Amino acid sequence: MSDIETVEKLETARSKLIKEIKERIVGQDEVINQILISLLAQGHCILLGVPGLAKTLIVNTLAEALSLSFSRIQFTPDLMPADITGTEIVDSIDGRRSFRFIKGPIFANVVLADEINRTPPRTQSALLQAMQEYNVTISGKTYDLESPFFVLATQNPIEQEGTYPLPEAQLDRFMFEIEIQYPSQEEEEYIVKTTTSAYIPTVKKALTSQEIIELQSLVRKVPVSDELIHSVVKFVNLTRPSSNSDCPKYIKDWVAWGGSPRASQYLILGAKARAILEGRYTPSIEDVRYVAISVLRHRIIPNFNAEAEGITTLDIIQKLLKEL
Repeated sequence: MSDIETVEKLETARSKLIKEIKERIVGQDEVINQILISLLAQGHCILLGVPGLAKTLIVNTLAEALSLSFSRIQFTPDLMPADITGTEIVDSIDGRRSFRFIKGPIFANVVLADEINRTPPRTQSALLQAMQEYNVTISGKTYDLESPFFVLATQNPIEQEGTYPLPEAQLDRFMFEIEIQYPSQEEEEYIVKTTTSAYIPTVKKALTSQEIIELQSLVRKVPVSDELIHSVVKFVNLTRPSSNSDCPKYIKDWVAWGGSPRASQYLILGAKARAILEGRYTPSIEDVRYVAISVLRHRIIPNFNAEAEGITTLDIIQKLLKEL
């Protein structure tokens, strides 16, 4: 199958996939779309939202509709790294003792790291190697993770008691931070009506794991103009007051740290994936604008001046987008 045929097939599969997800999820169109973009771009996501907004259900439903294995890790203060990656046990076969590796919940296609900020940094860092290198190392042995591999972490923004902020190094490994909003009144009425009845929705398979791997490979092949890359890198450079003397005055006044080179990479990859999802063969500056907030929200660190003036990261990004 040619790349053009694959793109055309994806258009059909996307419609079918969204239809299946909608069997269980009401609203949240933008959230679903951005999760799909991240999946095709081989990125990972943080889902930020208050309890009860179906974060877990969205991830579970997506895995089911994509024929992917799903694993949920409930992050708690007493969770240990081995509880995520797995551990070696002593096994006895025919009187001989040997070590046998028991795989942890990280060995799944879709991993939900639920309330990731409730566990100490030592345990949080157990995800770092897996997210970046798609393998884990236990007792000097490296075990590959099955492709596709996709981590979605959830955070509760209102409950700070007993939480540990994610280190910037780990935050940077997430492609998107996606904020989930409350449903509209009409959507909430439909949610209440369907979830308090005997109706049990079923989800059919829309794509196979092999098809997802092919689409991820296709995203990497999408051509991008040098002009677009130049614009994106220049845009990300504007967020760095410590290294760019030409950045706007409001960046110098409000920003402590800007986006890393990963921000530039993910803006381009996100734009490519969005173009492919919409049946286009090359991304535009509008695709970059579409993914910019989710890519930069957790990468731009406001300083004390911004906090004192009530300036949020979102305010800074929206002002920056006028420079793009």
